[in-house]
Amino acid sequence: MTRTLKALSALIFLAAVSAVPLLAQESAGPGAARASLFKISLIVGGAVIALSVVAGAFCQAKAISSACEGISRNPGAAPHIRFLLIFGLVLIETLVIYALLITIIILMVKWGAYA
Repeated sequence: MTRTLKALSALIFLAAVSAVPLLAQESAGPGAARASLFKISLIVGGAVIALSVVAGAFCQAKAISSACEGISRNPGAAPHIRFLLIFGLVLIETLVIYALLITIIILMVKWGAYA
């Protein structure tokens, strides 16, 4: 089992364990459907931001590693590689910020208010 697979399985296990108290509560009354949707939105919002942060961090680490390797092999191309590295890191970070905005939207919607 690779190290990445172990970390991913531990993350999934911890997410499942932390979601158990939300799913164990008994629902009663007319607001139960709204509460259930809110619980699901919390889980989905947390999963979205966690996965995007993990993917963004992995991609940034890979980009920096590749850029350093490229600069060490060809020091004359360092300005071009550095520019492309910064541009790529900006795009990766922008994707993570978009995921944060989507998570905020998921968490702030009044679930069940329109039903």
